[in-house]
Amino acid sequence: MDGSLGDGSRFHEAFGYYAHGVGPETAKAPLGWEDRLVAVAIPPRPGSELAPVAYCLEVHDLVLAKCAAGRERDWEFAGEALAAGLVRLVTLAERIPSLPLDEEHRRGIETRLRALA
Repeated sequence: MDGSLGDGSRFHEAFGYYAHGVGPETAKAPLGWEDRLVAVAIPPRPGSELAPVAYCLEVHDLVLAKCAAGRERDWEFAGEALAAGLVRLVTLAERIPSLPLDEEHRRGIETRLRALA
């Protein structure tokens, strides 16, 4: 993925954005995220009968994983998701205790999300 769609690839040059492949150990998502994955069917390419399926983090899990990473762009993403109504603060708050982080980090996430809302 990184070679074909990654930073500095032809794809990146052509479209102005890139993809970065990660494994399940990379993100700090709330417990149970695997059970909430969202299957997204990808149409087959012309001439192919293969119909791939992408398994994506459920949007609340995605926002919390980004909050756990804590980069400024992640907080901007969380704020935009809240403002657009893509996530609900109550659902985020319910899942914060199951983040695989220390208590202080979880409290900080909850405080900042409430401020964003």
